[in-house]
Amino acid sequence: MATYDKAIESYKKAITTAASLAASAMLVRGVVNELMPYEVRDLLFSGLGYLRSRMSSQHTVIIEETEGWASNQLYDAARTYLATRINTDMQRLRVSRVDEGKSLMFSMEEGEEMADVHDGTEFKWRLVCRDNFSAGNSNGNGRGGNGNFRAEVRSFEMSFHRKHKEKALNSYLPHIMAAAKKIKEQDKTKIYMNEGESWFTIDLHHPSTFSTLAMDHKMKQSVMDDLQRFVKRKEYYKRIGKAWKRGYLLYGPPGTGKSSLIAAMANYLKFDVYDLELTEVNWNSSLRRLLIGMTNRSILVIEDIDCTVDLQQREEGQDRSKPNTSDDKVTLSGLLNFVDGLWSTSGEERIIVFTTNYKDRLDPALLRPGRMDMHIHMGYCCPESFRILASNYHSIDNHATYPEIEELIKEVRVTPAEVAEVLMRNDDTDVALDGLIQFLREKKKGDAKESRGGHVEHVTKEDETKTTTKKDVSNNQNLNDAGTTMHNSVHIE
Repeated sequence: MATYDKAIESYKKAITTAASLAASAMLVRGVVNELMPYEVRDLLFSGLGYLRSRMSSQHTVIIEETEGWASNQLYDAARTYLATRINTDMQRLRVSRVDEGKSLMFSMEEGEEMADVHDGTEFKWRLVCRDNFSAGNSNGNGRGGNGNFRAEVRSFEMSFHRKHKEKALNSYLPHIMAAAKKIKEQDKTKIYMNEGESWFTIDLHHPSTFSTLAMDHKMKQSVMDDLQRFVKRKEYYKRIGKAWKRGYLLYGPPGTGKSSLIAAMANYLKFDVYDLELTEVNWNSSLRRLLIGMTNRSILVIEDIDCTVDLQQREEGQDRSKPNTSDDKVTLSGLLNFVDGLWSTSGEERIIVFTTNYKDRLDPALLRPGRMDMHIHMGYCCPESFRILASNYHSIDNHATYPEIEELIKEVRVTPAEVAEVLMRNDDTDVALDGLIQFLREKKKGDAKESRGGHVEHVTKEDETKTTTKKDVSNNQNLNDAGTTMHNSVHIE
């Protein structure tokens, strides 16, 4: 009994001592906060933190999601890598699935910890999320200007024994980067869309490839050769002092396969696609933040460039000394600064694609070499395109109706999209092809009637394409590797 009483008494003394120390600490902290200037106070607390870190055997590496305006590649790599190391026995686990054909995806939840072993050394990981209350500060990680701020800032904390610091920095982190690269090469291509100053991503499910694309073979081969040549010329671009990028202009009537060609390019190179909606961007500064946030090995796409936003050049002779409230709005010069100005060096191995239905509406400043290096005219359906579509939709290489269909296609303006829609109407090949013949006959009658009623000269597809090709050739003296056909043309500058 005496022993029990002694234990109780000892416990009471310990509690009293702890309470006294806590009260003293609070009193000291209060006195420090009241009497010391904040500069001295911050210096004191930082010094105490430094001493505490020096006495600890643990080191911690902080990996923020963003670095200034740009995404932190190491954060993305760590997230990809750790997803393959998740222990499903964790108390709190984030699980998702965005594709019915894919398995469940696991990731860390906020505040959770997990361990990973590399080369016999244990590294502990923790996901940290914090609210961003830095409104008005445009220089912090993940923050933008003009009132747009990230609501949440995320980071990984990697902890390890301090004796393994060299291994962590020189072996483990490079290992994570290499492993994440291999994982991403096996993943599906991504497509990003913009909202505010942020990108949001999903898997790109578009199945288009160059083998299924309804285009002339020579034209497709010309584009493929140009892409392959581009991705192999890193040292060449570095030697000549140019940003490692390539610009493509896709122009032609609606339904001629411009979007399908972009998807085929992405699937061919395994590049992610950034689909930039310019009407969602209000300022040049916001545009720069979005473009800097793109990853390398990606395709920037601006569709219908002629009508998405009013991109007007500054009028000559304008007095720039007078204040202009619209100076920071999205302008042609702001876009061009990223395409081939100083901002164009913010990334590597990037492809820029503009599409338009009306090339003649574009400002010539957008079209010159160094901005849009390759002009690709997406024309109406030709016999070769029709055969590709028939093979895609009905798995046939020939049919008794082919001669008549091909003759009709030469005489009328019909897009690959129109032909594809008719071929999809029936699973029976004979019925589908007969339906296409009827469709083309009616279209031929309609074109002839419209021509007579409007008293205008009927221009055949052959005449139209010859004119387009002639214009392209006249602007280029080196067209040796450009593919030109009756219905499609490639203009390489």
